[in-house]
Amino acid sequence: MYADLIQSLPGVLALPNLLAVIIGVIVGIVVGALPGLSATMAISVLVPFTFGLTPLVALGLMAGIYNGAMYGGAIPAVLLRIPGTPAAVATSFDGYPMAQKGQGGYALQVAVVSSSIGGIASAFALMLLAPPLSKVTLLFGPAEVFWVAVFGLCSIVFLLGSDVIKGLVSACFGVFVSVIGSDPILGNDRFTFDRLELLDGISIVVLLVGLYALPPVMDLLESPVKTDSAVDGRLKAEPIWRSLPRMLRFWKTWLRGSIIGIWIGILPGAGGSMAALMSYNEARRSSKTPQTWGHGEPEGVAAAETANNADTAAALIPALTLGIPGTSVAAVMLGGLLIHGLQPGPMLFRENPDVVFGFMWQFLFGAILLLFLGGSLATNSFARLLLLPRPLLGAVIMVLMLIGVYSIHGRMFDVYLMLLFGAIGYLMDKLQYPIAPAVLGLILGGFAEENLRLALRIGLGDWTSLFTNLTSQVLVGMTLLVVLGPSLKRCLMNLRRGHPTGGAR
Repeated sequence: MYADLIQSLPGVLALPNLLAVIIGVIVGIVVGALPGLSATMAISVLVPFTFGLTPLVALGLMAGIYNGAMYGGAIPAVLLRIPGTPAAVATSFDGYPMAQKGQGGYALQVAVVSSSIGGIASAFALMLLAPPLSKVTLLFGPAEVFWVAVFGLCSIVFLLGSDVIKGLVSACFGVFVSVIGSDPILGNDRFTFDRLELLDGISIVVLLVGLYALPPVMDLLESPVKTDSAVDGRLKAEPIWRSLPRMLRFWKTWLRGSIIGIWIGILPGAGGSMAALMSYNEARRSSKTPQTWGHGEPEGVAAAETANNADTAAALIPALTLGIPGTSVAAVMLGGLLIHGLQPGPMLFRENPDVVFGFMWQFLFGAILLLFLGGSLATNSFARLLLLPRPLLGAVIMVLMLIGVYSIHGRMFDVYLMLLFGAIGYLMDKLQYPIAPAVLGLILGGFAEENLRLALRIGLGDWTSLFTNLTSQVLVGMTLLVVLGPSLKRCLMNLRRGHPTGGAR
């Protein structure tokens, strides 16, 4: 296998294949930076145009777009608190406060370096560990996947924000939205109110743009005469090679985020959003200064961006080896393989090793190119958005949001739905309800429900079947640790304080 990996390298280094990766990265950054658009949408549009291209050129474009879009979503998340992609939600938690402090350029540099590191780690995992790691997915049946989703929900509710009740309310709202549409098992309509547009559920992009994008735009339009004397300072970012030594202290965060992103990527259906949020929570929990998180902590940007980019190539491990797409982007890429006569699965590595291993090299090159193309494009060009007058900036963002949401299905219903969620997000923002639990509730709610019901059907309705497997037991233990950990920690601290004096009984 590894001999085939080395032999495929000269073909990838051919000029057309390298140009395809470069163009893909640039297009991906632009797509990711436009709120409402996504890598899935860009690759879906691209696939029909690749019929006349060689497989490596077509796959190079896809790999480049995927890498570029995952980082591109961080640009509006940092500068405007509007995640360009769902995976950039966690990036906005500390990226936007950094921009408000005049550190927007540094936040983008941390994001692009962390994205590149996560992408490189993910590409190596895909190249070197695809066959053995593909066996790990066989350990996760419906019961295990259900507990992974519960672990993710508990993590975001109890580790993000100071008010657990508000976090629970927000998460329950997201879970409720996730069950709108057709029942995944029986096909019954749920909360559709006889609207055909709701049969397929509510798109994550519609919810994300509404909850996250509209409140900041309303804030821009509410104070159109506000001036900002720090704008010029925000654009004076050091070259990356100068700021890189300051980032080396994030090496543990990069390592942890890469491991989490790769692990989540291998699990079918999880995705970069879950990876970024889990990485952010774990980094915050292990931080010596957790109180600074959410107020402009660069390590939070590093944690989120490393994990959501480490998910990219790793999501293709089950797709290429088992033919099981782990994410919507992976599913579209499988379609790209099929139209070029490449059948995903175990035989792909035997029958077309030059193409499949070349594809893996292209992911690695795309992650490396991201460091150079992303740094110059984002810091030197996109950051100048802050120089626009606030009313003009708000109007431009509103137009981009409307175009992006309308282009999902080509219908005005999605636009009205986005405006509704925008009003809800505005109220949540004013009442200080965290929005991240709602987003994760939508992502994981239906995911958890479907796998729970499948596990119970397999176990003939016996609830103990959810706990019989060792993998399930480990995941249940991790979930309990997350839920009970803060309380146990407080109890231990009280015991230690009270022991010397006998005050704690």
